[in-house]
Amino acid sequence: MSWANKSIIEEFVLLGFSDQPWLEFTLFVVFLTSYIVTIIGNLNIILVSRLDPKLHTPMYFFLTNLSVIDLCYITCTVPQMLVNLNSIRKVISYGGCVVQLFMFLALGATECVLLPVMSFDRFVAICRPLHYSVIMHQRLCLQLASVSWIIGFGNAVWLSILTFQLPRCGHYVIDHFLCEVPALLKLSCVDTTANEAELFFVSVIFHLVPLTLILISYAFIAQAILKIQSAEGRQKAFGTCGSHLIVVSLFYGTAVSMYLLPPSSHSKDPRKMVSLFYGIIAPMLNPLIYTLRNKEEKKKEEEEEEEEEEEEEEEREGEEEDDDKEEDKKKKERKLEKFFDY
Repeated sequence: MSWANKSIIEEFVLLGFSDQPWLEFTLFVVFLTSYIVTIIGNLNIILVSRLDPKLHTPMYFFLTNLSVIDLCYITCTVPQMLVNLNSIRKVISYGGCVVQLFMFLALGATECVLLPVMSFDRFVAICRPLHYSVIMHQRLCLQLASVSWIIGFGNAVWLSILTFQLPRCGHYVIDHFLCEVPALLKLSCVDTTANEAELFFVSVIFHLVPLTLILISYAFIAQAILKIQSAEGRQKAFGTCGSHLIVVSLFYGTAVSMYLLPPSSHSKDPRKMVSLFYGIIAPMLNPLIYTLRNKEEKKKEEEEEEEEEEEEEEEREGEEEDDDKEEDKKKKERKLEKFFDY
């Protein structure tokens, strides 16, 4: 890291949406609401997954990791944004910018690795159900989660160093509402072609490769589901994977459009809008998607249990009726015997 840069620049100015001041109050309310909903939703998933013994499964273990990521992800950006939206001077300290960029990159990359791990878990559960507990044992789950976090934070160290070592020649105004690699590269007073190429390469590795693995997993999952004879079984299998597919679509859809697609000439702030969805809306929607899906599954399970209880009750009533009929028959036989004896 260039110490000259650090001695000259003590803080950065974040423009955000300063050219549209009438939006600031609306954005403040939206961001604050999103932040509160995200915290409550993810904490709820974490606590329920840990406290309910029935949820001590690989799927909920990985879901807990995803909730921790989303919780930290939105916390490293939204509080600073709320302060700036409510202030005249929209600034962030040099150290704060370094930490924000590092955490944003680390958590994003960790989620990129964790999502295909979750799809692998679903693949084993549906395509290899008899061997699921043997394959997805506790040690493997811990290893997969640990590797996801290590790769994510390792990538963040490398990209953060490459970004902040570039000379900025006194440029300190960031045309964004957070410290992000593309926005920081624009402050450099040297050619950043190599850095942009490295960012593109890393984006391909962390976005397209995991997405391809997820699609391959779900191709096998779909094939296995179609072989299930009962419609109820197919519906339950699709329901289990549906929430994960929605989260994957939201995350990778915005990530690919932000880092891999060329900037749009029709929109002045395309990256800002995509970053809003990528860094704020998606983490808020994830717990809602999983919670709603789990409620639907629990409701179906309760309905199935009620149907089973009703069937058992009908069987018991039928058996009682049969017993009564048998008893009546025996009584009639005894009466006939007495009559003939007489």
